[in-house]
Amino acid sequence: MKKIAVFVDVQNIYYTVKDTFNCHFNYRELWRQLSTVGEICIANAYAIDKNDSQQQAFQNVLKTIGFNVKLKPYIQRSDGSAKGDWDVGIAIDIMDAASSSDHKIDMIVLLSGDGDFDLLLKRVSRNSEINTLVYGVNKLTAASLVEAADKFKAIDESLLLR
Repeated sequence: MKKIAVFVDVQNIYYTVKDTFNCHFNYRELWRQLSTVGEICIANAYAIDKNDSQQQAFQNVLKTIGFNVKLKPYIQRSDGSAKGDWDVGIAIDIMDAASSSDHKIDMIVLLSGDGDFDLLLKRVSRNSEINTLVYGVNKLTAASLVEAADKFKAIDESLLLR
């Protein structure tokens, strides 16, 4: 049975699914689908903590499904811009999973459309026997990320909450 590590860029998935389909992503269905492929050994969802009750309820749902929810504080700058980015944290966790002798991961699943992860996936594929799978919204996922992954799965109706 394949050992799977899942990494979710929650903000990216939320906004790309909302913008494209005007609904929400179905994390329970994702878990069900991946569980038919193998055993989910690591499941991290990376989110921003705005101390909002709706977001906290959503994060609790993710925890109930089986995700380890990692939070970073939302920072509002004095110029009105905001900061809340998990790219480096996701990259470190993926590299740790790829090199872990504890889990011996066979597949890394990344949910994001962010092209910044393309070099990371190329490195993982080059330095290991680990397969990479990216889930993203087809028209909003960077072409470089699609090319870097061993497989790309476009988010479709089967993964939407309507």
